[in-house]
Amino acid sequence: MADRDDTAAAGDLGPVTTLATPIRLDFEFTPGVAQSRFLRGLERGRFIGQRCPKCGMVYVPSRGSCPTDGVPTTEDVELANVGTVTTYCVVNVPFAGQSIEIPYICAQVLLDGANISFMGLIQEIPADQIRMGMRVEAVWVDPDRLTPSLASVRYFRPNGEPDADYESFKEYL
Repeated sequence: MADRDDTAAAGDLGPVTTLATPIRLDFEFTPGVAQSRFLRGLERGRFIGQRCPKCGMVYVPSRGSCPTDGVPTTEDVELANVGTVTTYCVVNVPFAGQSIEIPYICAQVLLDGANISFMGLIQEIPADQIRMGMRVEAVWVDPDRLTPSLASVRYFRPNGEPDADYESFKEYL
């Protein structure tokens, strides 16, 4: 078989670098008892975690057991609507279908009374003013739009309190 130059055979169009194709992924999520409590709390405009009966740690959202002790967490704990930014990322990269203007801030927020942080969007502050230790509060959707989903929390915003001391959140980085 004779050698063949594939790019010449393709009409010298060069390599294919991207390909647009429709794709869809349908799935159903079954949250279980502990996460259902958390999600039902969001539907009421509240953060609900669970406390480990052995070590006393409070997890939000709870998975139904303490990851350290391996025992069931059954005590529900209503957490504060405020927390501390432990770490953050300023996003400057646009992406297809984005619904928020760049730059925007994603942060790990440690709610008061919790022992684990979770990711939240930070708004109402310029990206160059965000910092670790910043105190923030949740901004919820209107009560008639609350659902059992994290979409019920529009974002977090600075609440004007003094920054938390590094020692108070360093173990949650």
